[in-house]
Amino acid sequence: MAEQNDSIRTLAGVGQKKAEMFARLGVKTLGDLLRLYPRDYEDRTKLVTIEELDIDAPACFVASLVTNPQTHTIPKEGGRTLEVTKFTVADDTARLSLTFFNQGYAAGRLQRGETYCFYGALADDSRPAMINPLFEPLGKSGELTRRIMPIYPLTAGLTNKAVMQNVALAFSKCGEVSETLPETLLAQYDLPAADTALHQIHTPSSQEDLARARRRLIFEEFFVFSAALSLLRAQRTQKTCTAYTQTELGDFYAALPFTLTAAQQRAIDDILSDFKKGIPMSRLVQGDVGSGKTMVAAAAAVAAARNGRQTAFMAPTEILAQQHFALLESLLTPLGVRCALLTGSLKPDVKAQLRKEIAQGEYDLVLGTHALLTDATTFSSLGLVITDEQHRFGVNQRAKLSAKGEEAHLLIMSATPIPRTLALIMYGDLDISVIDELPPGRQSIDTFLVDERYRKRLNDFIRKQTAANHQCFIVCPAVEEDELQSLKSAEQWAQVLQTQVFPNLRVSLLHGRMKGTEKEAVMAAFAAHEADILVATTVIEVGVDVPNATLIIIENADRFGLSQLHQLRGRVGRGREKSYCILVSDNKNSDTLRRLKALCATNDGFRLSEEDLALRGPGDFFGSRQHGLPTFRIGNLAQNLALLQQAQEAAAAAIAAGELSPALLHAIRGLLENADFALN
Repeated sequence: MAEQNDSIRTLAGVGQKKAEMFARLGVKTLGDLLRLYPRDYEDRTKLVTIEELDIDAPACFVASLVTNPQTHTIPKEGGRTLEVTKFTVADDTARLSLTFFNQGYAAGRLQRGETYCFYGALADDSRPAMINPLFEPLGKSGELTRRIMPIYPLTAGLTNKAVMQNVALAFSKCGEVSETLPETLLAQYDLPAADTALHQIHTPSSQEDLARARRRLIFEEFFVFSAALSLLRAQRTQKTCTAYTQTELGDFYAALPFTLTAAQQRAIDDILSDFKKGIPMSRLVQGDVGSGKTMVAAAAAVAAARNGRQTAFMAPTEILAQQHFALLESLLTPLGVRCALLTGSLKPDVKAQLRKEIAQGEYDLVLGTHALLTDATTFSSLGLVITDEQHRFGVNQRAKLSAKGEEAHLLIMSATPIPRTLALIMYGDLDISVIDELPPGRQSIDTFLVDERYRKRLNDFIRKQTAANHQCFIVCPAVEEDELQSLKSAEQWAQVLQTQVFPNLRVSLLHGRMKGTEKEAVMAAFAAHEADILVATTVIEVGVDVPNATLIIIENADRFGLSQLHQLRGRVGRGREKSYCILVSDNKNSDTLRRLKALCATNDGFRLSEEDLALRGPGDFFGSRQHGLPTFRIGNLAQNLALLQQAQEAAAAAIAAGELSPALLHAIRGLLENADFALN
């Protein structure tokens, strides 16, 4: 018998070319193929009569051939021909004309007077007719008809039939699939065996058996995921570090020009409690745009400094690092916290001297970008690592920074609102603090949805805002012109606005294809009010704080996810003046309108994230897989939350009872390795 980790090329008929096709679907081994789950199914089990057939609705029916085939050839351009074969079939209710194009072999297989099971849909024709139906002799039906047919994800050159055949070959080579879940678990949650579930997911005998198979495989996927996170957490809590004893921050609170919100205070208290435990902290502080996460980070840095430890604070862009530095240096220097800014744009000699001083312990808080990650940057006593907008930094990058200190604490900050249930799942290896209220005086942003008919009024509103000495963001979904999808492009739209619409205003351009230094310069110039309008792509989603900007216009708003739209909206409303967000879209799709109107109805990012989860499923809240989490093959976090919670409970109980089999541990290690984690 073959092993599941054997190459797919061990299957007959799978050479290098076909193996490359399967690889594009993530299938390299026999086990991968067995877990290439169908994306959909066609239920061909229900039989209808010819009279009951509907136009464009595929269905199975049984009928007998009542005429001999008639084949003729139609000439086409370029000397080619089209072969057309026609039959008539009938049942007790009606007659039906069948037409096959370039399928002459069908004439030899269908015989007058014999009965067949057909599968197809009526063509939209005044006379009942069907084109190229599938068929089998009635006594041998079951391969193409009268079954639940799996529909697989495909790639160029790979057919559904080929996948089905290779899945069947993989089953025959591997034999019975070994069980991974404990028998007690199967009984407790009424789950079929692994072998049964895998066979039923590919060749279901009924809708009920298919549902049971899906439930089992989703449960197993969630179980492995939950167990992996639990083991990571356990591994982390087994480590030790020096407990911080100096955690009194009365002078820090007194130095603030405002009173912290209760949510900010709770987050700080969580962090200080972690510091006292003698276990390296791994905490996610999740707060909406403008909720005051930076002050929470500042409190943590002060506490670390009081205990003789340095803090590395990594921001996603240089301008944001500079803005954090300007704020924190003025606030913390009087408290005795020595601050430094280390970025890639510093002159080599300045950078070298600064790195030398950091290594000698002359700074308590070092703010910067990826320059903090380089081997040239070392610390004398790194005790706290803070990453801002954590989804912009990969797991490996965070680990590399943390490794610069001995069991350093890790504080991750995110302004991407995630439903709490989802956050607890996705960050099961982290402790989570949620800042769910905004500081007093924080501006709510009036949001409106308009279409192109409002363009003149929109331009007038831009003139009104800039006349009041305010600034405006205009966000486009594309960098260059996209004629096919009619998307506003940043390059062309910026040119139109500068030359035709606002020749008296200063229009600048920003997009992701620019070099890093060029992007930083454009953002810095806009922050310094050297431009009135910044036309940009979503590169401005994070990394720029311009309190003077009071208006953001998002073109083709229907092309963005709800969470992303909310992040973009957060670029304004940062100053004292009233701010506005205008969504421009001509899309009239009901789901799209519901999504965009939801943004107009509330400024609460957590409410919007719940709505986004309900509308789109979990999607990719983070923009990429950089957060290190696996992509589920069959589970859906939005649709299967209850099953996920059961799997979490089961995983916790199995770990506590020591019931993780070698097969389960192998699956867990494989998942973590694919996500850039590792168990000891």
